[in-house]
Amino acid sequence: QVQLVESGGGLAQAGGSLRLSCAASGIIFSTHVMGWYRQAPGKQREFVAIITGGGITDYADSVKGRFTISRDNAKNTVYLQMNSLKPEDTAVYFCNARRNTGTKMYWGQGTQATVSS
Repeated sequence: QVQLVESGGGLAQAGGSLRLSCAASGIIFSTHVMGWYRQAPGKQREFVAIITGGGITDYADSVKGRFTISRDNAKNTVYLQMNSLKPEDTAVYFCNARRNTGTKMYWGQGTQATVSS
């Protein structure tokens, strides 16, 4: 049974920080590409960041220089460190997993991050 569980969402002020975590089970974590996506009210879900099993990362232009994705394979956990938060970062953040040689994606249920001005 594949399960992705996000945590760490909450309230932050503009300019502040939040650290999101996603704990994975039911997969061989080190062989999966992990990612973060978000969906703001009234908007489509969008890509935020990705990290391969080998540590290669990529980010959406809107978060480059502010967000950092990382992973701890020993803990089967991927993180999203969000700094210099803006109100437009307010969204539900979803964790994603895909086998590095596959196409099927697994999704968590999401965690709400709210940034006030």
